Amino acid sequence: MSTQHLSGTKAGASSSSIDYDKASGGGRYSILQDHGPTDEVNVDHLPDLVPKYEPKSRGGNKSPYEVWGKKYYVMDSAEGYTATGTASWYGNKFHGHKTSNGETYDMYAFSAAHKSLPLPTYVKVTNLDNQRSVIVRVNDRGPFHGDRLIDLSYAAAARLDYHNKGLARVKVEAITPKPGEVVSVKTNKQPVASAPSTPVAIEPSPVVAPASAPSNDLLFSHLQLAAFSKESSADNLKQKLFEQFDTAINIQTRQSDDGLYRVFVGPYDSNAKLEAWQAKLESAGFGKSVKVALTP
Repeated sequence: MSTQHLSGTKAGASSSSIDYDKASGGGRYSILQDHGPTDEVNVDHLPDLVPKYEPKSRGGNKSPYEVWGKKYYVMDSAEGYTATGTASWYGNKFHGHKTSNGETYDMYAFSAAHKSLPLPTYVKVTNLDNQRSVIVRVNDRGPFHGDRLIDLSYAAAARLDYHNKGLARVKVEAITPKPGEVVSVKTNKQPVASAPSTPVAIEPSPVVAPASAPSNDLLFSHLQLAAFSKESSADNLKQKLFEQFDTAINIQTRQSDDGLYRVFVGPYDSNAKLEAWQAKLESAGFGKSVKVALTP
């Protein structure tokens, strides 16, 4: 996630602490440190961005620049740029803070952070797992964590439907209009049924098979790893799973009627895949999971 929000750094922080915060992401890759809005936000009403020519911003285009001892080079032009990799997102922790080019970060706008694209650059980002796509405007630097390719705003991650998962496999394609040109780019967003006038939250509840029932009596969709009395404990487990399996795993945390915070992975479309992940999780030290079917 973004690493140039120096205006949001604590007053009096030393340059070394600032450098560490920049290079480490300041914990912003941790779900415990950064989060989206308290309530789920529907972003389908937000209009798509229309790429237009913009000159390079005065801020954020120094090349090379250095983060925690490593140099990064800014591209002279984004023309023809395309790449695939892992996308993360950043949200409430940096909402209202300055981006690398001096603008104000808005987690409800379609924006992004990238290590080397000129600022600003419009790019089309496609979630390779569901083919949803969104146009974002790159106005920030980062992410500098692992092999992350791009860091999207909360709204953009929600449009691509990975805001609950945290990470996604994406394709990034630069859009470079000429001076005076405006480019219309088609995006793919899944149609959403009209919401009722009074939104109703439906909490999935786990259905666990009796020990005596054959494994194929129920169509199991998820594995339940644990149930905690504290939400922070569930978040800790969720973070460890992300660190171990990255984009390969989909994790959900649900609070049940009994007040416990349950951690699930899935869904899986076959019993073979579910059992393979059950074995993989156990061998990685996450204990024996329970097969469940999440029903509305």
